[in-house]
Amino acid sequence: MIIGSAFFGTLSYASVAPIPDAKFEHAPYGDRVCSLCHQRDDENSPGPLNQPDVNSVCMTCHDGFSGKHLHKAMQTSCTNCHNPHNGNSSRFLRASVPALCTRCHTQIGNIIANSETKHGAVEVGKSCLNCHNPHASKVEKLLNGLPYDLCVNCHNTNTLVDHNGKRLANIKELIESRPYVHAPVAEKDCSACHQTHGSKNFRLLVEPFPATFYSPFEESNYALCFTCHDSTIVTEPETTNLTGFRNGDKNLHFLHVNREDGRGRTCRACHEVHAAEQPHNIRDGVPYGNRGWVLKIHYEQLPQGGRCAKTCHTTREYRR
Repeated sequence: MIIGSAFFGTLSYASVAPIPDAKFEHAPYGDRVCSLCHQRDDENSPGPLNQPDVNSVCMTCHDGFSGKHLHKAMQTSCTNCHNPHNGNSSRFLRASVPALCTRCHTQIGNIIANSETKHGAVEVGKSCLNCHNPHASKVEKLLNGLPYDLCVNCHNTNTLVDHNGKRLANIKELIESRPYVHAPVAEKDCSACHQTHGSKNFRLLVEPFPATFYSPFEESNYALCFTCHDSTIVTEPETTNLTGFRNGDKNLHFLHVNREDGRGRTCRACHEVHAAEQPHNIRDGVPYGNRGWVLKIHYEQLPQGGRCAKTCHTTREYRR
């Protein structure tokens, strides 16, 4: 008997045969009521299915799944993912998640396996099912909700930490409590800056950005910022139009970032990447050192410029 489909390859009956000493049993199989699914009530020779296909058999007991977006694995055969008799994984899955998912989604599997920065959502709890519905969804990619909502509903606590144990910001609280929001965040597009399954970059970023407060300047190190912002804002030492952060025609972005001593301040030293209390996403302070102390910037905007007080240097003003 053949079940399955060309999309996922054909699956022989043996491939969904009962597993010896399995942890979980499907109730009809456990009660040996073979005729609920097969033509004969004989566990040694149950015969063909009593419905035209596997899914028709399953749906005689299980409710159908509705949604604009359906999982192709489910549409072709429930046994692409489930053993109909028993299994060692919950829900009689033919492998644990994420191994089951990456069997077909090989590109995602490679990203997860080879990423230097891992996304906790993929590794903890229900893994892939933390974000995806395995059967059907109203949202594309079988997401359990809109992408932005999924992100902030997890990043809505003060207890999340990264792989080094460093506490992560409560992003939802930060965004909702501050008036100036970075454009990608305002558009609810977390994926503009972050990869969802894993990344070779710090903080799951889609392009490189320095992870430290100080960093030597190279354009490639700031590829994330320069996907939207013009790189000349930090490569030109003098300007009268590239930025308002200048003293006369001296470009103060260049002065801070593009330093020959290798101790250039990264963008995050002065700017919040999600939301801030001041225009241009200028931050109140920045975590500094290994103990989480916040270095206050004390920035004050002036009619023709601004000033910083007692931060990295003594109080200094600039005027355009």
